[in-house]
Amino acid sequence: MPKHTQPTVPADAELILPDRVTIALAELAGAAREGLLALAVGTGLGVLGSLLDTDVERLAGPKGRHNPDRGAVRHGTQPGQVTLGGRRVRVDRPRVRTADGAAELALPTWQAFAGSELLDQLTLERMLAKLSTRRYHAGLEPVGSRIAQDATGTSKSAISRRFVAATERALAELLAADLTGLDLVALMVDGIRVAEHCCVVALGITIDGTKVPLGLAEGATENATVTRDLLVGLRDRGLEVTRPILVVIDGAKALRRAVSDVFDHPVIQRCQLHKLRNVTDRLPDALVSTVAKRMRRAYHHADALVAEADLEALARELHRSHPGAAASLREGWPRRSLSSGWACHPPSPGPSGRRIRSSR
Repeated sequence: MPKHTQPTVPADAELILPDRVTIALAELAGAAREGLLALAVGTGLGVLGSLLDTDVERLAGPKGRHNPDRGAVRHGTQPGQVTLGGRRVRVDRPRVRTADGAAELALPTWQAFAGSELLDQLTLERMLAKLSTRRYHAGLEPVGSRIAQDATGTSKSAISRRFVAATERALAELLAADLTGLDLVALMVDGIRVAEHCCVVALGITIDGTKVPLGLAEGATENATVTRDLLVGLRDRGLEVTRPILVVIDGAKALRRAVSDVFDHPVIQRCQLHKLRNVTDRLPDALVSTVAKRMRRAYHHADALVAEADLEALARELHRSHPGAAASLREGWPRRSLSSGWACHPPSPGPSGRRIRSSR
C-alpha cells in the first residue's frame, strides 16, 4: 500500500496573514492588555461590523458583482452610535438605498443595537443606586482606552437629562397602570416631603407580602382633597374598593376622612411607627430608648388585651412627668370616659378574669 506522509514545513518559514486579519489581531492584542472585558468589547464591535456587512450583502448583493435586477444599492457609510457599557460609542453605519434612490433601507442589526433604551435603563439604575452625575464615570465598565476616549453621552448634563426623561416615563407608566384584578389585603397611605413638595403616596400589599406602588399626588399638605383625588384615581383605574381592606395611616384626620369616603369597608389602623415617633419626640433623650422598647414590645405581643394594658400602664407613668407624651400615646384610643379616658378608667375584667375591650 502507498504510504501517505505529511508535508514538512521549514523551521524558518513565516505565516503570512492578510492585512485585515493582521490589523485586527494587533488591535485585539492591545485591548487584551487592558483586561478581558476590553478584549471582549473589541471582539464584539468586530462582530457587529460583520453583521452589518451581512445585512448589506443580503439587501444589495455581493460587493463587486453587478446585478441589473437588484433592488438596492450600497450608498457609502455614515457616522453613528451604539450603546456600550453605559456610554454611546461611534460606529460607522453602512447605508443602503433602493435601486431607484427613492428611499433608504433599514438594517435590522443596526436597529437592534442603535437604540438608547438600554442606556436609559442603565442610567436610571445607577442614579437610583446613588451614583451621582459627577461620579458616573466610576460606575462604567472598562471597555478599552481607545473606545472610552471617543465615547459620548457620559457628561453630567447628558446623564441628568437622560435620568429626568427616564423617571418621567416611569412615573407616567405608574400613574396609568391598570389595577383591575389586583388583590390587595392592605393599603398604606402617607405623605412624604420631597424638597419643597408634599406628596401623598399609596402603597398596596398583596396576600404574599408583595408591595405594589399604586400612585401619588402632589399637594401643599396631606389634606382630604388631595388624598381623596388620589384614592378616586385608584378606583377609576380598577382598584377594588367594595371589599374590606386594612388601611394603615398616620394620625391625620384628613387621611381617615378620605379613606372612609372612597372605600366601602375600610379597616383603619394607625401606623405604629408614626405613633412611636410622635411619642418619643416629646420625651427627653434619656427616656427615648426605654419608652420605645416598651411600645415595640406591646405592639409585638401575641395578646391584644395584654398589649393594651401594657400601653395604658406606660401612659399612666408618662402622665406624671411628661403629659404631652402620654396624650400623644393615648391619642386615637377608644374613649373610656368623657374626662380622662383609659388613664383613669382601664378596661374592667370580665367574669373569667380577662379584661374586656369596649367596642371600637
